[in-house]
Amino acid sequence: MSRTLFDIVSDFPYNEEEPARYTETLKAYHAFRVQDIDATLGYLSNTLIQSIPWPKEHWKIDSSRAILLMTPPDNTTSTRTQIIQDAINRMIKAGYTGILKGWRNEKFPVYGPSGDVVLEIERSASALFGIVTSGVQMLCYVKDENDGIRLWIAKRSMQKQTYPGMLDCTAAGALSVGESPRSAMILEATEEASIGRGIIENGMRFVDSISYFHMKGSSIAFGSKGATAVLLPEVEYLYELQLDEGVVPRPKDSEVEDFRLWNVDQVLEALSSGMFKPNSAVVVIDFFIRHGIIKPEREPMYKEIIRRLHRQLPFPTAHWSTY
Repeated sequence: MSRTLFDIVSDFPYNEEEPARYTETLKAYHAFRVQDIDATLGYLSNTLIQSIPWPKEHWKIDSSRAILLMTPPDNTTSTRTQIIQDAINRMIKAGYTGILKGWRNEKFPVYGPSGDVVLEIERSASALFGIVTSGVQMLCYVKDENDGIRLWIAKRSMQKQTYPGMLDCTAAGALSVGESPRSAMILEATEEASIGRGIIENGMRFVDSISYFHMKGSSIAFGSKGATAVLLPEVEYLYELQLDEGVVPRPKDSEVEDFRLWNVDQVLEALSSGMFKPNSAVVVIDFFIRHGIIKPEREPMYKEIIRRLHRQLPFPTAHWSTY
């Protein structure tokens, strides 16, 4: 089924535009909060809440469909992180075996309103908590008078834990605890695409950050019996790198199967066919808008697409002053 550009960037409903659908969607979730922090930090499905015990000394579940992590006596990030890890262990025992299959030994930070790290969550379990995750993505391209812009598109390895075999940006990765966007992007580009570090550092430029709210399949993907979509609010820091004709990205690790240099029409066709990983599809759309390939006179939903690529997320996010 062909998808429009607007379809790709439209997922989680806006309360202002679709209040009934918004309210109905959230009925399937509990808001994730931490005691004494005035913010919702994520969403857990009702099915997940009902699947495991939540010790009363650490958790409070109230009638307003919220689950509250109680402040530990020492009020430290490490203790909250351990409480979260204990809950993850119970999820695995309850049948959420996909957590183990995707285990990375990487922690995602969860931020409070002031930008401080409130706690950390194992990457493979983060989606079940519906927290904001951050990542970096770079599109490498070549440009000439005859063919215009052509993009280096990666095909993900079939062995990847998530979205195996789908199309991706030239290089991409998640931001784990302690990483800055620029350093993470340089590392991903050298490890995944075998691009020389000097080429990256001299030519790579930060171009945008986007934020959006994706709903992915269901918790069945994690090995559970539930069928509720997991909520994936994301912030992506975007980079570009124009390459000379002779510079060819090549797979270096097991992350990427191959790279292909595609023209604009080929990429647009792949977008409409659903061949791209969701958070890479939105990055490609942002690239096309920035380079004047997607124009307001040809795309009736132009302004709305831009708005949805820069969605105001209802959660605290990191405060990066430099990229």
